[in-house]
Amino acid sequence: MGDEFSRIAQYFAPLAGPEGLGLQDDAAIFTPPKGREIVLTVDQMLENIHFIPGDAPDLIARKLLRRNLSDLAAMGATPVGYLLTTALPPSIDEAWLKAFANGLAQDQTEFNIKLFGGDSSSSQTHISLSATLIGHIAPGTALRRNAAKPGDEIWVTGTIGDAALGLKARRGKLEDPNGYLTSRSLLPTPRIGLKLHNIANAAIDISDGLIQDLGHICKASNLAAEIYAADIPTSPEAASFSHEMLEARLTDGDDYELLLAIPPANAHALKKACGPLQITKIGSFSEGPPQVTVKDSNGAIMQFTKPGWKHF
Repeated sequence: MGDEFSRIAQYFAPLAGPEGLGLQDDAAIFTPPKGREIVLTVDQMLENIHFIPGDAPDLIARKLLRRNLSDLAAMGATPVGYLLTTALPPSIDEAWLKAFANGLAQDQTEFNIKLFGGDSSSSQTHISLSATLIGHIAPGTALRRNAAKPGDEIWVTGTIGDAALGLKARRGKLEDPNGYLTSRSLLPTPRIGLKLHNIANAAIDISDGLIQDLGHICKASNLAAEIYAADIPTSPEAASFSHEMLEARLTDGDDYELLLAIPPANAHALKKACGPLQITKIGSFSEGPPQVTVKDSNGAIMQFTKPGWKHF
């Protein structure tokens, strides 16, 4: 594999937008659309932590972008570009780099974004990646975690827990006959483009587990949340594991679905805004200590050993 400059020129410069100046300068120049606010988010992916050695490099690249795109989706922002950093060990060859760059290119096309710049370095043993996504939004319209209100309903997009079960399937801990759960683990779908301003009071994407991320809204909004396990949406592929794997589904994360605080009067508008996307009510917010309560079908409070994914 060539040095970092030839690597940048061959694999990453073709991905750059005009803001990146051909990746020939030390920084990019970005002018946001007139009258819009810039929204920034950054996330990293580390080998053995966020992905398994041997995972397809194009899927690693796309998941790196999509994890960040999901953060922009949660705030209602429109993505435009990203900064990329890579630290790669000597074992990475030209075929890996080509596939990784192809994955970036594929999602650049799908989500209409361009590479603005970044940094390339080396590591001793493991792959380390990060992406900073850049988006924009109309002033005052960003969805925050701190604006949920007592009486708001709790809604989620899509189905919950597929990625957690998919990771178990990839590690040989359960069967995944048609590969759907595995695909949800390898390649999430960020809910970019939903027009939820004036519909949702608060939002967050589910990255570290439904219970933990719902808890972030509770703390930021100083409210209690109550959800019902039986109402949490389950895909057909996960249905046979839904009971014994409930804790994993609610706490292991990697769903990248949206968790929303919706005034009851806005439920119809929410369904209309989401179109064919599955959207499900799972509980509500109320006055009380900022914590999440999960109840079973008999109304009994359920206990879990952990609230969600932690890095430390």
